[in-house]
Amino acid sequence: MSARNANCVSRFTILSLGFILYLGSGIAVANAAQSQFVNANTETRSAGQGLEAAVQQVASQSPQPVWLAYQVDSIGGNRSACCDYHDDGDQNGWCGKCNLEKRPGDSVIRQNQNATVKLEQPSQVIVLLRVDQKRVMRIRLVSANCTLDAGGLRVVWLTDVKPAESVDLLARYVREDGHAQDGDGLAEQAVMAIAQHADPSADRALANFVAPDQPSWLREKTSFWLGAARGKSGVKLLEKMATSDPNGDVRAKVAFALFVSHEPEAVDDMLRMAKGDPEPHVRGQALFWLAQKAGQKASNAITAAIQNDPDTEVKKKAVFALSQMPKDEGVPKLIEVAQNNRNPEVRKQAMFWLGQSDDPRALAFFEKILSQ
Repeated sequence: MSARNANCVSRFTILSLGFILYLGSGIAVANAAQSQFVNANTETRSAGQGLEAAVQQVASQSPQPVWLAYQVDSIGGNRSACCDYHDDGDQNGWCGKCNLEKRPGDSVIRQNQNATVKLEQPSQVIVLLRVDQKRVMRIRLVSANCTLDAGGLRVVWLTDVKPAESVDLLARYVREDGHAQDGDGLAEQAVMAIAQHADPSADRALANFVAPDQPSWLREKTSFWLGAARGKSGVKLLEKMATSDPNGDVRAKVAFALFVSHEPEAVDDMLRMAKGDPEPHVRGQALFWLAQKAGQKASNAITAAIQNDPDTEVKKKAVFALSQMPKDEGVPKLIEVAQNNRNPEVRKQAMFWLGQSDDPRALAFFEKILSQ
């Protein structure tokens, strides 16, 4: 193991495996968790009487900023939430140090495509709450193998945390901050954290966030995490949003959320949006993201839109979608549209994107036209 891998594989991992397996000691788990923190004054408290009460107690007794931290099972067996991720050729890569007091470089959740997933051991994440002026001001989420620099602040590690209580607490922050106009704040951070919880209560909370009476920005942000993190249950909610959300801009974001989902059912939902959404710009967005998925289903839907959609702008977006497909699929179809489509605006659009393709088949097509 390299030196930098040794730094990232924190003492939490070593101690939790050793002490949990051999001693079964809750005290050892707490000590292991504290060892992840550097440049910090750490202590441990139990949240066995309720997480919200434990957080409020620390907040009310802390005249200076303080971090609260606790651990929950994560829905993503092969996801990581790291402040800095490095892939040096091994299966899992390694995770850089998180400087909690520096806003730039907040943790990024990523899918580790080649990581080995141990099904008998659920992955875990650490939820971090920064308390200042006696209230939670910031929420962070990191993987359980990250080293955390607290910037000299006090850190309170909470044990005995029930996952459903964590979801309830975070959902409260969404409700309290949920009227923000741009969503760039505590509510958005809480939605992201909830989406990583393995507990079923997370799906129920997220379903509440996408109800039609919630702010549109909240529905949009939640839709992304439904696609990115929640698997089949997330796609089921997105399918409902695609047909029932009253806001076309939100439904356009749903098309993107379906694109980021790895569930096969998501493609069928995108197809239905591309064919049947009442608003042209939503159909256009669905076509665009379908093109990124490629495949025969996407190709057929895009071609059908060019031929049958009543809106010229949607037809033009469908032509652009063809230009985003792999060249062996997209270029021949662009040539066909440029040759045969009855709409001059659509033919012009196809010619433009053929000119941008740098494909020899496009050049041959232009030479043929110019020689006629």
